[in-house]
Amino acid sequence: MIGTTKFMCLLIVLIVLPMGVSACRHTPDEEQVRQVIAAVSRGAESASAGDVVAPLSKDFDGNAGELDRRSLGNMVRLVALRGEHIGVTMGPVTIEHRGARIVATFTVGLSSGSGGLLPGRLGVYQVESAWRHEDGEWLCYSASWKRAISSSDD
Repeated sequence: MIGTTKFMCLLIVLIVLPMGVSACRHTPDEEQVRQVIAAVSRGAESASAGDVVAPLSKDFDGNAGELDRRSLGNMVRLVALRGEHIGVTMGPVTIEHRGARIVATFTVGLSSGSGGLLPGRLGVYQVESAWRHEDGEWLCYSASWKRAISSSDD
């Protein structure tokens, strides 16, 4: 009887312990946001509208009303339909906690092999994005951007 009880205790410990250890492997919030930003970058390069808009909240506001979630997705779809390629070069992402939310800032370079749809919008931008945790994932609800380097055409 005591042998069975010890065996059951050992079995329970062997089952529960790995669950506790895996729970300790939670990816920090900062890293989750960085990973999502990297995924959006890859989505933009592959002209995948779904990958670009997936981490955007339904009420996403880009540059104070200049671009919403739907408009951004449509722009990426149009780039894909035209067979254009947008190159994305990411700078380092800086994360700042603001209460329960996160603000991520970074520099991004956008380039294209052809003049195409977005020639006036290509260049280097300073981006500030705001993130909130919804239903177990980080979603971007606001972003603003401005040219980091102005060209003589501006």
